[in-house]
Amino acid sequence: MNEPRRHRQVSFEFLGTGVSSGVPVIGCNCLTCTSKDPRDTRLRCSAALRFGDDRGEQRTILFDAGPDLRQQALRARLERIDALLFTHNHVDHTWGLDELRRFNTLMEGPVDIYANDHTLAFLRRVYAHIFDAPSNIQPSYVATVIPHRLLPGVPETLFGLRITPIPLLHGKLPVLGFRVEAAHPTVAARMGIDELLPLAYCTDVSGIPPESWPLLEGLRTLVLGALRPRKHATHFSIDQAVDAALKIAARETWFIHMNHEVRHEPVDRALPSGIRLAWDGLVLPRTRDDERDQSEWARGWLE
Repeated sequence: MNEPRRHRQVSFEFLGTGVSSGVPVIGCNCLTCTSKDPRDTRLRCSAALRFGDDRGEQRTILFDAGPDLRQQALRARLERIDALLFTHNHVDHTWGLDELRRFNTLMEGPVDIYANDHTLAFLRRVYAHIFDAPSNIQPSYVATVIPHRLLPGVPETLFGLRITPIPLLHGKLPVLGFRVEAAHPTVAARMGIDELLPLAYCTDVSGIPPESWPLLEGLRTLVLGALRPRKHATHFSIDQAVDAALKIAARETWFIHMNHEVRHEPVDRALPSGIRLAWDGLVLPRTRDDERDQSEWARGWLE
């Protein structure tokens, strides 16, 4: 949905809300894949947090970099990436790393990337042309990154924000979610982020370990994976995600990583109060104008 862009001191944009296949799925003629509702078109999962830091500099933190990153960056008009946080190593969350080379040019410097050991090892193997550029047969236009190791539960402080990796399970694979909040209350007031943070970004998840629940307390915003109505071995179903969201009790919860079994309008309408389906291009925090624009747009589309 192409909504009017308004200036926000801090914003969280859903760049993609779909599964590894994206939606529509190639060769599928189901109701979702043929839907004219733009909320049923979903690129691979990624999100951007844009804010002015505690020194007044504009910053962008990216969550995952899938194969649709170029298209997402153009649509969202991204002009910088100050940090890239990876949740895990799967290709729908990592195969946009090459696109960082353009941000190197725009920012005239490397991009800091953050991941756990398993994901860093994967990136070094798959992107040897980036991590071992001197071994390339000839000089070429490749991304320049500075890798940083993340440890579950150990926070990083970036540009006035405290970002804590949350241990989660994606089937048998340990992955990370991220809790984002101001590093200090005075920073929150100065940055104007009270309306959005603390925020937790938890995409591919099928289980929340006991030690992770405290990291999900006191949230204003929860972003949580909810694959489909039926159960799945490595992802929360819609009902499982609702149960987790009700237990976490964030002020507002937005589901992501939906496949083509989830048609936006009927599923979103049936969710409990305070829980919604996100869509590509959705920007938080929502204003009253945003809600009015969406309501008018939805009435026009349904008619």
